[in-house]
Amino acid sequence: MKILSYFLAATLISHAAPEAIFDGKSLAGWKTSGADVWTAADGVLTGTSNEKKQGSTLWTEKGYTDFVVSCEFRFEGKIDSGVFLRHENDQIQIGISGSLKRDMTASPYIASKKGYPAEAKGVAELLKEGEWNTMRITAKGPVYTVELNGKEVMTYTSETAKDKGPIGLQMHAGVVMKIDFRAITLASQ
Repeated sequence: MKILSYFLAATLISHAAPEAIFDGKSLAGWKTSGADVWTAADGVLTGTSNEKKQGSTLWTEKGYTDFVVSCEFRFEGKIDSGVFLRHENDQIQIGISGSLKRDMTASPYIASKKGYPAEAKGVAELLKEGEWNTMRITAKGPVYTVELNGKEVMTYTSETAKDKGPIGLQMHAGVVMKIDFRAITLASQ
């Protein structure tokens, strides 16, 4: 019985419950790299491009190793955004790829490879422009798994994954856009 108790305790510790990493009203716990284009109000974190179309990334102040990050996002029109995983090289795309000129939502973009080494499946049927979409990203070591609106759409093993780092939300430079995020949670694995 003691062995079972230890096993259950270890399981609970290794799979923490999701915690909000956005408080819904401020940018507390986050820092901006690039243009100051992020606002928070009424439970929504909004990135809106400025007149110069400057890029910006909103980073968590904390770093994470293995985790599940979940968020809801909403946009209209052409956007180029994404979620950075532990550093600026590895990203899960949201919106239109600037290089491919087509939607690559939920696909990994690896900057050092200058491209998309894998493409998410079934996104066109799942993605709802103008409505709230849910993305869940599991980062376990170098393996990234993405769910979009409740369906697993992509798994990729990154050769450039870092062991630990912050989570980032991107506003790509050179694009006139607006994206909203809410219900941003993270569970350590």
